[in-house]
Amino acid sequence: MLTQDDVLKALKAVKYPGYSRDIVSFGLVKQVQVAAEAVAVHLELTSARPEVAAQLKVECERVLQQLPGIRTAAVDVRMTGGGGAGAPPNPWAGQARVPGIERIVAVASGKGGVGKSTCSANLACALQREGLRVGLLDCDIYGPTIPLMMGTRQRPTITPDEKLLPPCAHGVKLMSIGFLLEDDQPVIWRGPMIVKTIQQFLVQVEWGTLDYLIVDLPPGTGDAQLTLCQTVPLDGGVVVTTPQEASLGVVRKGIAMFEKVNVPVLGLIENMSYFTTPDGQRLEIFGHGGGRHEAARKGLPFLGEIPIFVEIREGGDQGVPVVVGRPDSAAAAAFRAVARAMRAQVEQPRQAG
Repeated sequence: MLTQDDVLKALKAVKYPGYSRDIVSFGLVKQVQVAAEAVAVHLELTSARPEVAAQLKVECERVLQQLPGIRTAAVDVRMTGGGGAGAPPNPWAGQARVPGIERIVAVASGKGGVGKSTCSANLACALQREGLRVGLLDCDIYGPTIPLMMGTRQRPTITPDEKLLPPCAHGVKLMSIGFLLEDDQPVIWRGPMIVKTIQQFLVQVEWGTLDYLIVDLPPGTGDAQLTLCQTVPLDGGVVVTTPQEASLGVVRKGIAMFEKVNVPVLGLIENMSYFTTPDGQRLEIFGHGGGRHEAARKGLPFLGEIPIFVEIREGGDQGVPVVVGRPDSAAAAAFRAVARAMRAQVEQPRQAG
């Protein structure tokens, strides 16, 4: 029998006009009713443009009529709102897509020390080695590590129209506050300066044409995270955790942050899952399976686990991510598998529509 979850899954194929995000992740679907061979859906719009409502109504009816067991005449799509008096606030007011960037994915963690930047660098390189055009933005203003992990300290140049031209390493375009500072120079800024810098990194950098921009967020749920979510429409967020409860407890806050700002959570990555000794013994140093269990508990995709490999640490220290430096290793294979799982979550709804 058809369920409300089946209907919501189908509606994820309907993109809001002009955006790559779907109407479900934007929070527009307010009510779903399923009875026998009929389905009724209530959407609450924020746009006053009648053509937007008309397009969404047609698209919703189309995907719902394709559901098994639903009679064509028994699909009811009702819309309210429209930007008039009393309409709900626009969840993406002030947002604008960055020209030339197809998809933006943020990589977050609830706490530091879980290997989030390592995952960001290797995911970006894994996507690049799949033939995609990729950028990597380091939003950790207080502790930028992407310059070290990607092996370049090259300062960005300025284009004739006064935009920053990002350095490139391993085929990935990069931007980080670390490129603009002297070695070991601390950043002692208040929140408004961080907000302004991240906004400039998004819109005042000549990113060119990218299939993916991977954004490495700092730990927590502060100014950097909120600025990113409010400045540009994100296509999804990935949350990195380690297996133990101390990490999982704060990961839930990261998931809740994405949900509150209507950013779809693409899934969880469990880093440092286990270590295999040279004699083949498996040691679960931080426990094991916590990330998978938490994903199941929250009803989110589990993108994969990254065991502890010495090659990963060496690659980060040497500025050559393991996906690039040791492409045939088990460590590189693990990151490639996670990158493919992430792509499937981002791109599958779009293909279905």
